[in-house]
Amino acid sequence: MTTPIPGPPETPDSMSDWPTGRLLSTAARLVEHAWIEALGRLGLTHAGLIVLHLLGPGPLNQTELARAARVQTQTMSRTLERLEREGYVARVRDERDQRRHSVTRTEAGTAVWHQAGTLEADVFPALNDAAVLRDALLGIISASSARRW
Repeated sequence: MTTPIPGPPETPDSMSDWPTGRLLSTAARLVEHAWIEALGRLGLTHAGLIVLHLLGPGPLNQTELARAARVQTQTMSRTLERLEREGYVARVRDERDQRRHSVTRTEAGTAVWHQAGTLEADVFPALNDAAVLRDALLGIISASSARRW
């Protein structure tokens, strides 16, 4: 029995033959790595950025944040603990229900949220028509999440 001889390594030109799912998956991984690195320089995680975004309109409790972020309450608790350690959020006991905490964005949290607002332009390559890509991604997410959430 002979061992197959591996072919030449794939070159970027051969990516044009890849299935769309593989292209999307590869692009997502590359973007995610760049995004995580850039957020890390600000002392944030992707989950933390989502929380700071959700708190923009005003305070929410942990359960509301978890529901809006589509994560478990325990996951949100860990995210809030990290954001609180960094000084980006504050938790205050709810006066009407002592078991609940109202979470607010601090001044430092607002400042880092604004800093993160430029990350996309700083990290990702410029696209000729970003709106078309965004619309396509929203369509993919909407169609896929209907089966999942």
